[in-house]
Amino acid sequence: MRKIIAAFNMTLDGFCDHTSGLPDEEIHQHYTELLGQGDAILYGRITFELMEFWRTVLKNPSEDKSINEFATAIDKIPKIVFSRTIENTEWESATIAKRDLRNEVIELKQQSGNDIFIGSRSLIIQLLNLNLIDEFQLCIFPVVVGNGLPLFDNIKERITFKLNKTKTLKKGAVILYYQPIKG
Repeated sequence: MRKIIAAFNMTLDGFCDHTSGLPDEEIHQHYTELLGQGDAILYGRITFELMEFWRTVLKNPSEDKSINEFATAIDKIPKIVFSRTIENTEWESATIAKRDLRNEVIELKQQSGNDIFIGSRSLIIQLLNLNLIDEFQLCIFPVVVGNGLPLFDNIKERITFKLNKTKTLKKGAVILYYQPIKG
């Protein structure tokens, strides 16, 4: 049975807007390695459209090797997009989900293979409320931004977590590996 893993970046004050983080070479390397260990990543429409930026990096590579390697990893991993408005995608490694989120994720979990990642805040919230997330990998950037998009919003009930592991990066970001405690 595969795990569903929410791997996401956030600031010290809990915001996850993509412009709030401090990505560097080590962060890109971390996520490149992580994506290489998974079988798919789940996106909502908005995040999927933001991630299409990486296709431009493939066409016009950066001078930063870690950025180019991340672009290759994000291009390679299969993407399942949950959208009511997108009917098809030009990205070869992306498909539009045919079923609702709950049923799609339950089926993915029951298959053999590697882990499935969640790459959209909206899907994290929905799947957390459905009790379908097996692990959180939260990369906390050492920055306070004061406002933005909170990662945990509209949670239906209290959820407790067990800290399984931490990873500290050279520039102060910390990755916390949490497991929701099923009650």
